[in-house]
Amino acid sequence: MSRISQIPWPELPTASWRETYETLHLWSQIVGKIRLARAPWLNHSWHVALYVTARGLTTSPIPDGLGSFQIDFDFIDHALRISTSDGARRQLLLAGQSVAGLYAAVMAALAELGIYIAIDEMPNELPEPIRFSEDRRHASYDPDAVRRFFQILVNADRIFKQFRTAFLGKASPVHFFWGSFDLAVTRFSGRRAPRHPGGVPHLSDAVACEAYSHEESSAGFWPGSGAIDYPAFYSYAYPEPAGFRTTRVRPGAAFFSEALGEFILPYDAVRTAAQPDQALLEFLQSTYEAAANSAKWDRKALECTPGQAGVVREI
Repeated sequence: MSRISQIPWPELPTASWRETYETLHLWSQIVGKIRLARAPWLNHSWHVALYVTARGLTTSPIPDGLGSFQIDFDFIDHALRISTSDGARRQLLLAGQSVAGLYAAVMAALAELGIYIAIDEMPNELPEPIRFSEDRRHASYDPDAVRRFFQILVNADRIFKQFRTAFLGKASPVHFFWGSFDLAVTRFSGRRAPRHPGGVPHLSDAVACEAYSHEESSAGFWPGSGAIDYPAFYSYAYPEPAGFRTTRVRPGAAFFSEALGEFILPYDAVRTAAQPDQALLEFLQSTYEAAANSAKWDRKALECTPGQAGVVREI
C-alpha cells in the first residue's frame, strides 16, 4: 500500500507543484476542448466538464458518428488513454510531455482512430495564453504531486456527492471544469437570475451569461492561485443576496474573501481537522444556508434528508 493511500487528505501546498499544476491545467483544456467540439450544448456548460474516476479524470463518452470515444487521465499510472466504442485504444505517457507535445500526440492518436477534430488552440480563463501547438514552456510533471491532487479530488468528489443527496431541486452533477480547474457542485432555487454583466477575465460574455442564467448556490475545490494562493474550498451565490457575505458560516476557519466575492475554507483547515469529512460538510451546508436564507429560497420544497446507501427515500 502506498504512503499516499494511507493519507486520505494529503498535504499539497500550491507552491510545491505550481509548474506541474500549470501544465496539467493546460492538458485538461486540450482534452476538454475536444469534448466541447463534439458534445451538444447543455445548460450551464455542463457538456464540457470532466468527471472524477477511480483513476483520474474522464470526459465520459463523446459522440462520434454512430459510436463514441472517451479520453481518460490516469493519475495512478500517469497516462492518458483514448478509447472508442468499437474497442480501439491508444495510450500516451504524461511524464516528459510539453503542452505542445501532448497536443500533437493526442491529435495524431485521434486521427489514427479515424477521429478528426479541430479545436480552438488558445487556452481559456488564463492570462497571457499560448497556443497549445506552440507551448513548449509548460512541460513539468511531478507524479507524486499529481497523485496527491487526485486523492484530494477523490475525497472532495465523495463528500460533494453526499451533500448533493439532500437537495430535491435542480442540482448539477459533481464535475470538474477545465477552464477554472476546479471541482464543483451547484444547487438552484428554480428562479431566473438577472442577466450576468459579463466581464469575467478571459471568458466569453455569452458563456458567462448562459452559465449564470438562474439563481444558484455553488461550491467547489480549487488548487488556488492569485489572491488565494493555496488549495481551498469555496462557496458563492449568484446573484449575491443582501446579507450573504456577512453571515457566519462553519467551521471557524472559513471566511468571506472580498477579493473573490465568495466564502473560502482553506484546504489545510479540512486536512488537519479532527473530522475532515464533517468539517467540509459543515462548510457546504452552512454556506448553502447563507445563500438560501438570504435569498429566501423555498427550502421546505427544495430539501430532503441526506441519502443513505440502500435506503429508499421516504415520501
